[in-house]
Amino acid sequence: MHTKLWSDMFLLGLPVLEKVLRPAIVYLFLVIALRLAGKRELAQLNPFDLVVLLTLSNTVQNAIIGDDNTVTGGLIGASTLLLINYFVVRVLYGHEKIERLVEGEEDVVIDKGKIRMERLKAELITLPELEAAAHRQGFATLEEVERAVLEPGGTLVFLRKEPPPEETRHQELLARLNQIARELAQLRPRPASPA
Repeated sequence: MHTKLWSDMFLLGLPVLEKVLRPAIVYLFLVIALRLAGKRELAQLNPFDLVVLLTLSNTVQNAIIGDDNTVTGGLIGASTLLLINYFVVRVLYGHEKIERLVEGEEDVVIDKGKIRMERLKAELITLPELEAAAHRQGFATLEEVERAVLEPGGTLVFLRKEPPPEETRHQELLARLNQIARELAQLRPRPASPA
């Protein structure tokens, strides 16, 4: 009984080369597929995108491990994925052209306070999704945003208008109140000075 337990856990059911090739092929496929799917898949802007990413790992699991459910096979598959990723990151580091080819380029969706609807449409981002992303970063409305960029990794980055609209309104109100106070002071009769 103990021998079967140990053999089931550690003796590979597939050749080691196959255990290395399977995760390598799946890794390459996923990098290409996610690149073609666009930045939206990485941004997880809605529940549907999140479900796709979560089920994707389960979908390719059997392709990575095959018919082998041993601990050794799992460790070889996981090690292969980690090593491939390590080398890909090392190769991309310092090679901007290759990195842009693999990861893509940033996409400006709001520029100078103006929403670029054609860019939102190209990235399949709805206006409510853009507003929700802005709210998560502390913006009350999109009117406060000077620039918004969808980065290659799927992150939306928002830059605030300077100064913020509330600050401008606040300063205008203070200036008006000061003007009214000065005008009221001029209208009030001045007390007679004792001679």
